[in-house]
Amino acid sequence: MPNENEHLNEREANLKAQLKALHRQLQETDNVDPELETLLRQLDGDIDRALARQAESELDLNTYGLSSRTQELAARFDANHPTMSAGLRQLGNILANMGV
Repeated sequence: MPNENEHLNEREANLKAQLKALHRQLQETDNVDPELETLLRQLDGDIDRALARQAESELDLNTYGLSSRTQELAARFDANHPTMSAGLRQLGNILANMGV
């Protein structure tokens, strides 16, 4: 039976894979609002920092709200970039399952 660390590592791997897929989609997407692109890059950096702090057991995961920010960003991408929006929603779900 997998232990908690194995579950955490699996979720983190899924999260990183989803982030990589979103970056690829962003590069392939035309006419992305520069503000949305900046917000996505900021979110990506915040997620990386949160994962690093989590690995060092210095993070109270419930204080960051990254899942909520991801869902809000997905809503902003909905109209013009539905593929990006779907990927962001998946990312938000992964973060929510991790408690971030």
